[in-house]
Amino acid sequence: MARSCDGHAHPLQWTTRPCGDVLPSMSEPPSTIGPAHRSLWDRLGHLLTGEPRNAGELLEELRESQTNGLLTSETFAMIEGAMRVTEMVVADVMVPRAQMVMLDVDDDLPKILDTVVESGHSRFPVHGEDKDEILGILLAKDLLRRDQGGALDVRALLRRAVMIPESMRLNVLLAEFRRSRNHMAVVVDEYGGVAGLVTIEDVLEEIVGEIDDEHDEAVPPKLIVAQPDGSALVDALTSIEDFNEHFRTAFSDEEYDTIGGLVTAEIGHLPDPGESASLGEWSFDVIRADDRRVQQLRVRRGSAA
Repeated sequence: MARSCDGHAHPLQWTTRPCGDVLPSMSEPPSTIGPAHRSLWDRLGHLLTGEPRNAGELLEELRESQTNGLLTSETFAMIEGAMRVTEMVVADVMVPRAQMVMLDVDDDLPKILDTVVESGHSRFPVHGEDKDEILGILLAKDLLRRDQGGALDVRALLRRAVMIPESMRLNVLLAEFRRSRNHMAVVVDEYGGVAGLVTIEDVLEEIVGEIDDEHDEAVPPKLIVAQPDGSALVDALTSIEDFNEHFRTAFSDEEYDTIGGLVTAEIGHLPDPGESASLGEWSFDVIRADDRRVQQLRVRRGSAA
């Protein structure tokens, strides 16, 4: 209850009193007074109450969080990959039939061992009279565990082959892999013929990026990665010489060796994520940094906001 200027008690509501002031209603919120840009808490509140309304808006919120240093680029890439997987099907990532390494059930032991060693794989579809007749999956470890004294009986070593359609969604396949503890599935087309194969690694790579093993050739990490919006994510340890060559710029490397050092000098202190600098017609946004150095920059042509 609230009292008006006449001293009488009235239910709390919007009412103009004789003295001219206004009492707030409990059923209507006061007007919002604050900065034009929404704070992190505002965005979180919108997220929990139904916003963003679609995957694109959610990614935009997460991308802004990355820009502000709340998410690393690796974390954002994994979230983006996990969302992308829900829209992809097996046919998008499978190894096509022409590139499959398969074994004939009638192959002798030396031929099978040559194929296993040369390919470096650990699982092999085994076929019968033709390659559309998949009898099962041979694991290299099962081949090594067999009784070395007797003749090779490939059929006795085979494990059940999981057959899936090309149209199966990747998130459904990943759940199936986890449930059945399988790591490989043979993909069949609408006519029942073998179209390819897919492994759990193929699915996970869509989420976390390339997964190298001891058989893969070492590839140096990319220091400059182009982004869909026309900007580029640049490792701060990229040499100024390499930066100039890539972007066709002419920044001096007489005082600093790396682009991170050049940007730090321009800002005048060790910057925090979210700080920006302009050098000529190029803008540099600090994406990641710790208490020792800048780690990653977003670079675009044009002045920093």
